[in-house]
Amino acid sequence: MTDLVLVRHGETDWNSARRIQGTTDVPLNDTGREQARDAAAGLAAELSAGTPTIVVASDLSRARETAEIIADVLGAPVPRVYPELRERDYGEAEGTLVDDFRDRWGDWHIAQVPGAEPWEHVRARGVRGLRRIARDARAMSAPTAVAVVAVSHGAMIGELIRHASGGTLPLAGERIDNGSRHRFLVERDSISLMSSTAVPV
Repeated sequence: MTDLVLVRHGETDWNSARRIQGTTDVPLNDTGREQARDAAAGLAAELSAGTPTIVVASDLSRARETAEIIADVLGAPVPRVYPELRERDYGEAEGTLVDDFRDRWGDWHIAQVPGAEPWEHVRARGVRGLRRIARDARAMSAPTAVAVVAVSHGAMIGELIRHASGGTLPLAGERIDNGSRHRFLVERDSISLMSSTAVPV
């Protein structure tokens, strides 16, 4: 089994403006870099002392830079990139403001946006990614136990929480904050949610 913490990347200017990013490669802003440092400090306090840590990330730059900051603070190797962790592709909605999205396409989880990746594909991709990361971590560290920190994106983390909680979490009206941490246990046949810090919108 693999102890894995999913971290949402730090803030970007598009997050601050409430603009949908998806796979658009928007970099961190200074607030986002500070959030990454705060997340790293929290992880340093939470992870078992002496347990080796591997840091991985989505291939989008906001996640990669967040992971690099965390790895530097934790003294972990340079993060390995996993495209499976990247954000949902929102198709024609990328770049639009959240309020404009709702006015044009309706409710977030049932909106039919041209060119958007289906939610079930997002979840399947994320689950596949977590299993691949856990396998790679075990192969790199066996027989020593290792902790994994994986930096990803809000929609992807939300789908993985739904998968691991049987659809009971996040609660309606909750969101995944920039820099937030969510702990999972990845086993051969299951992915369990150990803790989550989703917050009210």
